[in-house]
Amino acid sequence: MKKLTKANYKDVNYCLRCGTRLELANDHEDKPRPKCPNCGWTYYKNPIPASACVILNKQNQLVLVKRKFAPQAGQWALPSGYVEIYQAPDECAIEEMLEETNLQGTVAEDLGYYTDFSPIYEKVISFGFLMKIQGGKLRAGDDAAEARYVSLDSLPHIAFSSHRHFIKVIKQKLAKEI
Repeated sequence: MKKLTKANYKDVNYCLRCGTRLELANDHEDKPRPKCPNCGWTYYKNPIPASACVILNKQNQLVLVKRKFAPQAGQWALPSGYVEIYQAPDECAIEEMLEETNLQGTVAEDLGYYTDFSPIYEKVISFGFLMKIQGGKLRAGDDAAEARYVSLDSLPHIAFSSHRHFIKVIKQKLAKEI
């Protein structure tokens, strides 16, 4: 995993409040941040939150989706998505489960979080959730080219390290139950 030591500020050049060109200036913690010399607004670059769904059927087969769009288009992954500003991570998981798999469900368990480098956003914090299926029939949804149940013993390559982490967590959890 690539370790970030400082933020890269090449993506925001103008103040989002007044449109003045931003200047790099040290804040009250002596950290360099883009700041507006006109209105004083400071840009804080923060990690992007995402939610990932671990969905198991009664045979403990895992739901995977083949991603239709970037990042990692054409690769297998857990149903997942970026948390919208109006959502909590668990709400995002419920929405992504339905949108990508046509399965209705609820959060059964919080599986923790995982931080990782992102070539698009620099850093993503992924929240993992074990989901309980409450209805629907598995089929690929809006962001998925395919959706299928896969044995935990014969998984294809999984696109994201955070998803591999949550799959490892659920495998360990299932091993303890046996």
